[in-house]
Amino acid sequence: MTEAHELVNVSSNKHLNHAPSENAQNDVDNAPARARSEPTTELQTEPARDAKIALTMMSLCISVLLSALDLTIVTPAIPAIVGSLKSAAGYTWVGGAYTLAYAAVTPVWGSVSDIWGRKPIMLITVAIFLVGSLVCALAPKMNALIVGRAIQGLGGSGMGIMVNIIVSDMFSLRDRGLYLAITSLAWAVGSAIGPVLVPVGAFSFLILLFFLRVQSPRTPIAAGLKVIDWTGSVLIVGGALMVLLALEFGDVAYSWSSATIICLLIFGTAVMALFVVNEWKIATNPIIPPRLFTSPTKIAPYVVFACNSYVFIGQAYYLPLYAQSVLAATALTSGLYLLPLIISCALAAAAAGIFMQRSGNYLPVMYIAQGFLVLGSGLLLSLKFEADITKLIIFQILIGVGVGMNIEAPILAAQAATSVRDTAAVTATMGFVRSLSTAISVVVGGVVFQNEMNVKNGELVSGLGSDSSLASMFNGGNAASSVEEIKSAGLSVDQQIMVRKTYFESLRMVWIMYVAFAGLATILNLFVRGRKLRSENEGAVLGIDRTRQGISMSRVE
Repeated sequence: MTEAHELVNVSSNKHLNHAPSENAQNDVDNAPARARSEPTTELQTEPARDAKIALTMMSLCISVLLSALDLTIVTPAIPAIVGSLKSAAGYTWVGGAYTLAYAAVTPVWGSVSDIWGRKPIMLITVAIFLVGSLVCALAPKMNALIVGRAIQGLGGSGMGIMVNIIVSDMFSLRDRGLYLAITSLAWAVGSAIGPVLVPVGAFSFLILLFFLRVQSPRTPIAAGLKVIDWTGSVLIVGGALMVLLALEFGDVAYSWSSATIICLLIFGTAVMALFVVNEWKIATNPIIPPRLFTSPTKIAPYVVFACNSYVFIGQAYYLPLYAQSVLAATALTSGLYLLPLIISCALAAAAAGIFMQRSGNYLPVMYIAQGFLVLGSGLLLSLKFEADITKLIIFQILIGVGVGMNIEAPILAAQAATSVRDTAAVTATMGFVRSLSTAISVVVGGVVFQNEMNVKNGELVSGLGSDSSLASMFNGGNAASSVEEIKSAGLSVDQQIMVRKTYFESLRMVWIMYVAFAGLATILNLFVRGRKLRSENEGAVLGIDRTRQGISMSRVE
């Protein structure tokens, strides 16, 4: 999933001249896939097919659960890990190594799975994740732990993307919403429950190895290596890493004005621009085909998805800060306050999947979802300083419903706008868009919050007395990490109230920003074109000759 939070409408005459109409082109591209997929359904009895689907979905859900779980599970344990391994410098890298590796390689997985097939790539990603978990478990020093976390990120990224690609291959456009919603439930569970167990991952690997039956192009390794877009792969991974490193360590390890951060942002953006040129003009087998973005109606689903991810992760990140700073909740209680958002999001995703499967339409879901998201986000602005937990829960539910209903619909809209040969590219691009938008959201939200705290610091200085060190604990750069100091710094009740009101007013500006992005997504929804979700399963177009019209039939494992 690519470019930096905005998608470039790349049109090339070489893709348009002498080209058949979109529907005709789709029919040509889809015909080989239908020819390949039909015999498999004829050879299987209904119970056998149902058992295969159940086993495959179970293993895919375990895989996506592990991928989601490892994004957040280490965070609470970082202080203990850093202390036991005696490395204060490792505090930032333990979490950052995973997220950086996860986001940077996301778009590559779709391309390689098109060349060698879904099953071998899925097994490789699970194996990489298990190797990373083993390295982490046996790490004697911080450097080894960081390497293990990076390896886990590589595998976790592939697992998350490949699950969505395999589901898209297994089911028709009409059925995908339901089964993608099931994996979204697994993602929600993985974001909220306990530690990863390597034996569970090994169990998933074995089920996938023996029971996953999908098309295989039987591409020789040497032949596949020749058609990989190596230039594009290096550019997208390198550019993404530089941008993400700047976002990850800006105002943490380095100031935003430092030469390190500025250079990372400038060169990262330049490399991403070179990637776009490479995909548009040079690459014969591009990782992110420019044909995905040849019209505003094709671009719109990606931007809507990015904006919604931006809003969701920002509110999920800053609502606990609101609970701890303004409501004086403990860290555990603030986590419990967030459950309405997570649970409503997961349930809404499932309900939306059922509706899209039965109706064959995704556009009504997107419209209703945006209404809920704008309403819930806007209502956060109506919160008063006095604690009102009931309102907070209701507003979070509205936000969760809005986000959950729109998790899968934009993906289906983007897939429906292209041919079956681009299913993996669309899915991987969506994942990359989400990774970048969530990283940017946390950073921009933090900048808005810190700037507001800085502006109001003068009032705190006058209100907290002559000891300026008290007010300095709650200035922009220190505010998020000084929440506990509100109660433990010896402040009087009135002074605590003053500090909490400062946090309340500063976070209110953060909510305003997220309402603006929710509104932007609502406007962009109007550009999404409604297409009927097809009921037939079109399979996948795989192999090194996949872009040619006369694709030979692939063998089914």
